[in-house]
Amino acid sequence: MTAPRLRWIGYLSTVGVYGDAQGAWVDENTPTQPVNERSRHRVTAEGQWLAFGKRGSVAVQIFRLAGIYGPGRNALRKVADGTARRIIKPGQVFNRIHTADIAQVLMASIEHPSRSAIYNVADDEPGPPQDVITYAARLLGLEPPPEVSFEAATLNAMARSFYRDNKRVRNVRIKDELGVRLRFPTYREGLDALYASGEGVRSLGGNTMGEE
Repeated sequence: MTAPRLRWIGYLSTVGVYGDAQGAWVDENTPTQPVNERSRHRVTAEGQWLAFGKRGSVAVQIFRLAGIYGPGRNALRKVADGTARRIIKPGQVFNRIHTADIAQVLMASIEHPSRSAIYNVADDEPGPPQDVITYAARLLGLEPPPEVSFEAATLNAMARSFYRDNKRVRNVRIKDELGVRLRFPTYREGLDALYASGEGVRSLGGNTMGEE
């Protein structure tokens, strides 16, 4: 090893490695069943990193991230710039995770490393994607975009592949083992904070519907 003082390695993976659970709950003990090539590569990389950790003295951790949002990348921005869509696929849910919560999970792991640990990094509330857009529009005082059925929606191959995975992700391990208390346990707290910081509002020139 060229870094003899290295004691911690974290690999940022994705909850996509679980594949489609048809809306059921998954946790870190759920077998991986990726349904697309990207997630299959992630599973391979996870295995390689864990094997590397077992061969040496480095504590390797795997972090399976849910849908990432935060400053500059969120539903408020999409609603404000007119790119948001409310795509309806009955029964479809996603977990999300704010960038600030990703950071605190990583810091907690660095402070308390555990060899070969795997953590789901997700919020507390899996929910339909259209609900997030509706909430963002309400914060901005705008009408949400019209609903579009999944079958009728024009999506590129990557976007459509995300809808093939339908699951609810448990995040108990980051709380029990790392002592993490999520700053943004649902998308509502996350979007509230982003709105308060000016996200979306700046894109509208500082004015939202209903303001004088």
